Amino acid sequence: MIKVIIIEDEKPAARRLQRMLSKLDIETQTMLHSVAEAVEWFKNNEHPDLIFLDIQLSDGISFEIFEHVETDSAIIFTTAYDEYALKAFKLNSVDYLLKPIDEEELQAAVLKFKNTHQSSGNINVSQLKSLLTGSGNVKSYKSRFTAQVGQHLKLVDVKEIACFFSENKATYLHCFSGRNYPVDIALEQLEGELDPLKFYRINRKCIINIDAIQDIVSFTNSRLEVKIEKFDEFQLIVSRERVKDFKAWLNN
Repeated sequence: MIKVIIIEDEKPAARRLQRMLSKLDIETQTMLHSVAEAVEWFKNNEHPDLIFLDIQLSDGISFEIFEHVETDSAIIFTTAYDEYALKAFKLNSVDYLLKPIDEEELQAAVLKFKNTHQSSGNINVSQLKSLLTGSGNVKSYKSRFTAQVGQHLKLVDVKEIACFFSENKATYLHCFSGRNYPVDIALEQLEGELDPLKFYRINRKCIINIDAIQDIVSFTNSRLEVKIEKFDEFQLIVSRERVKDFKAWLNN
């Protein structure tokens, strides 16, 4: 039986991956959620055959784990990084799954591991870190936005933002407080500057924060309506072609 562990700082994502592996008759030995926790575990336990490893953990880049411990375990990275970084992983013979993880892609990755049993052996930590950090390839997302309020500029932390929406050819951010502020940026550009685990574009007019969702109800023509507190500009409808991806995003 394959010995598998999951290292992922977002516990819902870790549990979802665990359930997906269970469907493939693979039992997860343990789930770890930080660099420090993983280092301690590796020092005191027999190493697994396969590690599912998130790149960005709550207390650092996951490569830091292997600066403290050596392992021959095979690794499948789970990542939301851009295509350039993914090509870098391929060049270094590191497998990956792009978030949100697709069941068929997971099955294919596990099958590849079973067929080859290739270990990661002697991970070149410095090289992998440089590919992501030294060359500026870690995908960073905006932490705040500037909004024009009369003659003043207001800084709005991204944690305060429930959604972004477009109206009359202008873009606005809507805060949890209920206030709307205009921002000088199009939704198309915003999609690349927001954390995709937190924000999702439900239709051509709106990008929502997962933390702002209060309710989701069925709507006509196989669509969904999302409810956000203090937002009454228009109905927030997930377009039919986005419903499947939206549900996958919710489960990530």
